[in-house]
Amino acid sequence: MTLALAACSHASVTTPRLDNSAIKSISNSTSSGKYVKFPVIHSTNRDVFADVWAKRGIQTVPLANRSDVAYYARLEIGNPPQPNYVQLDTGSFELWVNPDCSSLQGASDVQFCKAVGSYNPSSSSSAVVTQGTKTLRYGIGSADIQYVTDDIGFSEGNSPLKNVQFGVALATVDEFSGILGIGHGENVTIRYKNFIDELEDQGVTDTKAFSLALGSKNEQEGVVIFGGLDTGKFTGTLQKQPIIPAKEAPDGVPRYWIDMDFMSLTPPSGQTKKFANTTMAVFLDSGATLTLLPQTLADAIGADFGADGTDSSGFYKVDCGLNDLNGTVDFAFSGVTIHVPYSEMIREIQTSFGTQCYLGITPNEDFVLLGDTMLRSAYAVFDQSSDAIYLAQYVNCGTEEVEITTTTDIAQIKGKCGAPSFMTTTSTTVSESTSSSSATATVTAAATAGGSSVVAASSTPTASNAISSIGAVSIYWLSIGMAMAVSLGLAGVV
Repeated sequence: MTLALAACSHASVTTPRLDNSAIKSISNSTSSGKYVKFPVIHSTNRDVFADVWAKRGIQTVPLANRSDVAYYARLEIGNPPQPNYVQLDTGSFELWVNPDCSSLQGASDVQFCKAVGSYNPSSSSSAVVTQGTKTLRYGIGSADIQYVTDDIGFSEGNSPLKNVQFGVALATVDEFSGILGIGHGENVTIRYKNFIDELEDQGVTDTKAFSLALGSKNEQEGVVIFGGLDTGKFTGTLQKQPIIPAKEAPDGVPRYWIDMDFMSLTPPSGQTKKFANTTMAVFLDSGATLTLLPQTLADAIGADFGADGTDSSGFYKVDCGLNDLNGTVDFAFSGVTIHVPYSEMIREIQTSFGTQCYLGITPNEDFVLLGDTMLRSAYAVFDQSSDAIYLAQYVNCGTEEVEITTTTDIAQIKGKCGAPSFMTTTSTTVSESTSSSSATATVTAAATAGGSSVVAASSTPTASNAISSIGAVSIYWLSIGMAMAVSLGLAGVV
C-alpha cells in the first residue's frame, strides 16, 4: 500500500543481479482476444517457491512484514527475458523490481527475496536507463528507484509491451520483492503511463479494467485478467460499487475507495450479529496482508473471537480451533455481501512457540482498509474506465473467460458457480452491537450455569437475549467440547 510518493535524487549505482535459479518454471500468462491473464501465485506455493520452503526454518519475523502472505505475478523483462515475480498491489501505482535482500532482518524474508528474481538493465538489449529517480514509500518499507524503459513480456506467443517505464531499486527498506502497482496511473497519480495504461495504449486490452481473484489459502493460486474476467470464479452477478472520487476520499488520494454498508458476523448457528456504526468508506488493497478497521470495531470483532485485546504487536491472538468452524465474517456492500470464512480470516503462523493463530484484522484509526484476509473471498473487477469496482462472492468452479470491451455491461454478467457450501445455511440477523461487554457477560453466565444458556438460543430473540443467542453453539462445536468455548470466551463466533 503506497501512502506517499516523493521525488528524490540519487547517484547512479550498479544494481546487482540476483540468482534466478531459484525460480521454478510454471505456466505464465495467456491471452485470447484483447485481454491477458496471469496466474496469481501465493508465496506459500511450494511448487513455485520450492527452494524457499525447503530451506525455511521457524518463522519469527513480525507478522506485518511476512513474505508468506503475499500474491505474485511473473513478468518477463527485457531482451532476452529476465523472469521476475512482483507483488500485485491495488494500493499503489508503479512497477519496480530488484529489492535489496541484504537489508532484510528475517531469514525467511531473505530467502524469499532471493527467489523472486532480479533484473539487470545491462543484460537487456532493449533497456534504456534514465536519469529520473524517486523514493516510493509504503505502509511498510520504501524503495529508492531509478527509472528504466524496457520491454515486458507475458508468455510465448504474445507480443511484449514495448518501452514500458518502471523502477529499478537502488536501495530498499523492508521490501522482499518488487511491486506491480495496478492503481491509477498517468495524469492521475503519476506523470507517465503505468502498466495498466500501457496495456490499453498498446492495444493489449480494450479498457483500463482488470479482474482479480486471489484464490483461497488452500488453492495457493488465483488469477488476474487484464481486460477480461472469469465467470468460473464467482457466484451471482457482479454488483457495481462507484469509486469514491479523490476529493471526497478519506485521504484525498485517487485509490480504490468504495462505500461499505455494514459488517456482521455469522457463526455456525446461522444467527447473524450485525455490528453498529459500520457504514464507512473502505479501500481495497491487495498489497496489504491484513484488514484495518477502527479500534472500536476491531476490538468488538476480536472479542467475539475470544481475544482479550491486542498483543504487544497489535494483533488479536485467537484459538486455532476456530479454523475448523463453519462461520463467516461478512462485509456488506450495495447489492452484495462478501462472506469470509473463519479459515480465511484467521492466520496460522509457525513460530518457535508452536502454531500461533491471529485474527486477520488489526485496529487502525487513520485508514480503513480491506486487505487480503477479506479479498481472498471476493471476486473483484476494477474498472478505471467507468470509475467503478464490481464485486461478487468468490467461488472457483472452473474457467470461462470473457473480454471486457468499451461496450461491456459488467453488471449484467453472471457467474457460472453456485453458492459456496458455507453460504447454504439460512442466517437471521439477531443483534447490532460494537460492544464486547454483553458477550463477556454471556460467557460468564454460561459458565455459572454450566453452559446451558449458550445452547438455549431463541429463534426469535428479544433485545435482552440477542447477544446470548449469537453465542448459541452449533452441534458440531458441542461435539468438540462446549467447555472449551466457555473458557475461551467465544461468545460471538460459535
